[in-house]
Amino acid sequence: MIEKRYIHLTEKMLKENPNISTYEEPSLNARQDILVEEVPKLGEKAASKALKEWGRKRSDITHLIFCSTSGVDMPGADYQLVRLLGLKPSTKRFMLYHQGCFAGGTVLRLAKDLAENNVGARVLVVCSEITVVTFRGPCETHLDSLVGQALFGDGASSVVVGSDPDTSIERPLFHLVSASETILPHSEGAIEGHLREVGLTFHLKDNVPQLIGENIEQSLEEAFHPLGIGDWNSLFWVAHPGGPAILKQIEATLGLNPEKLRATKQVLKEYGNMSSACVLFILDEMRRWSLEKGKSSTGEGLKWGVLYGFGPGLTMETIVLHSAAMDPNI
Repeated sequence: MIEKRYIHLTEKMLKENPNISTYEEPSLNARQDILVEEVPKLGEKAASKALKEWGRKRSDITHLIFCSTSGVDMPGADYQLVRLLGLKPSTKRFMLYHQGCFAGGTVLRLAKDLAENNVGARVLVVCSEITVVTFRGPCETHLDSLVGQALFGDGASSVVVGSDPDTSIERPLFHLVSASETILPHSEGAIEGHLREVGLTFHLKDNVPQLIGENIEQSLEEAFHPLGIGDWNSLFWVAHPGGPAILKQIEATLGLNPEKLRATKQVLKEYGNMSSACVLFILDEMRRWSLEKGKSSTGEGLKWGVLYGFGPGLTMETIVLHSAAMDPNI
């Protein structure tokens, strides 16, 4: 389901492309040459694992959603991945570039819509992120960039989404119950990314954790009121690990027990913020831990859960999840 590399850049690459390390030197061409080739390759590794675990023929994939913050090209990484995986040429493709950290929720929302509105659809979701697009040396006047260098990492994740599963072959892990997206009020400019000759520059304001904290309970109430759920500690949590300050704010605002964000914190600790790929890493960590601990469901023994994506905009994706009964074969 997942494929991880730490930073893709090597000393050899940096010596061959010194402008990549210099804060304001033009370097987009060099970055693109690396990313256009490597982003699909990394995505292929994650997708191959997901397809193997899924168990059905690759020709049964009807749709592909590929998401990446980097390596914009025509034809895109989605086209390259069809070739790398040997998918049908008629596979319906969707390529999402430059969405940022909330896009792990976006791809699941789109996959849910496609699966539910196309009979027999099986949607391959792939998120592939390589930090070559943002890596640069430090600048004393742009400390938000330095924070990004310390926080972000490389990784790819993949999952197959469908409805009406054939349980003789397919083993559902989580059910996507509902999905929504919103732009938080008074958040313009809180998180921005701009593609320039120097690569992709990120800009983060100090009030990002506060903005999320001010809005997260309302989103929970809107999502879970129809289900009669109002105890946020009764849920399993898959929150995009934007950074420690955001996670602390969520815990404090909602009064979450320390173990609620265990899976999120574990992924942040091991891999850093991998942008769109993170929430699928967290789902994988959660089902792995649930199996290891003998829990009754993939959601750490709980039935209902929530997945959050936060990113540029400030945009928030909210997905209501229902766990599946734990299968010892997964």
